[in-house]
Amino acid sequence: MSTTNLQQRLNDLFGYIRQGKIVEAMSEFYDKNTVMQDNANPPTIGQAANIEREKQFLSGVKEWKGFNVTASAVGDNVTFYECSLDFIATSGQPVHMEQVVVAKWNNGKIVHERFYYDTGAKK
Repeated sequence: MSTTNLQQRLNDLFGYIRQGKIVEAMSEFYDKNTVMQDNANPPTIGQAANIEREKQFLSGVKEWKGFNVTASAVGDNVTFYECSLDFIATSGQPVHMEQVVVAKWNNGKIVHERFYYDTGAKK
């Protein structure tokens, strides 16, 4: 996949996330055998398992407030982006997270994605 096409796929993914359509994004942009990993935690393997993981995350979200990409880059079947997420937790607590995401792509789908963030920053 050309870097131009990969950049378009990444931009499309951002559009889904901005709308809070994370589960729909999993179906559209992730390979059935995708591997996702938070920091140095054990990876979650497979699209179905990762959709369940995202549903668990979203069950703690009362209101999606924003997704802002501050930097991104596209290379040879790899994308990087720095972003912030803002939402209201079901407890009513506002949450602001900042992270870097590295994704490896194959045939227009994410096959491996890793999230890097400060676990102490979730306030």
